[in-house]
Amino acid sequence: MKLLIVAATEAEIATTLAHFNLKASSSFIETEKFDVLITGVGMVATAFALGQKLSDKYGLVLNVGIAGSFDRDIQLGELLNITKDVFAELGAEDHDNFIALPQLGFGENEFSSSGNTELTLRKVKGITVNKVHGNAKSIEKIMALYHPQTESMEGAAVFQACAQLYIPALQVRSISNYVEPRNRENWQIGLAVKNLNDWLITFLKNFEL
Repeated sequence: MKLLIVAATEAEIATTLAHFNLKASSSFIETEKFDVLITGVGMVATAFALGQKLSDKYGLVLNVGIAGSFDRDIQLGELLNITKDVFAELGAEDHDNFIALPQLGFGENEFSSSGNTELTLRKVKGITVNKVHGNAKSIEKIMALYHPQTESMEGAAVFQACAQLYIPALQVRSISNYVEPRNRENWQIGLAVKNLNDWLITFLKNFEL
């Protein structure tokens, strides 16, 4: 059985690909020890890509990428183990109130990491969104609703797809920015990407199923 690395963009893991002499000539790269799937940004693209490639030949799926943090105690560039992830926007509005998917009776919206692989990273809760937050009022609402520490655009989709096939899944994110009214000057994407790839290269060198 193999490991499947899942990332939204090539840019997020380009250093890792270069380290292992892998060329992203397509969105799917196969090696003897692990495969790499570049899904595209967002939960829909991620679900489609996993629908094409995910199978029981994988003993673990590792979703990696950068993310924003609601929690100011988390440092920019810090690596985190997202153990719970929620589809934050699936539901219905009832005037000023939001009714989440489970309350509507249409299934679950929260999914968790799984498997026996231990990571020495801080464990946090994330949300998965179609539209990253950049408005003070919407940030306040989503924090009150779910109490998230991070947000991404793919994480919960990976967890859900893996849960459907009973494949263990982990999610590691490196924090590039705080979730606040949009301010690119405060972002640390370069640092987040560097730290992510430093961690991922070490993980892949030492990984054994």
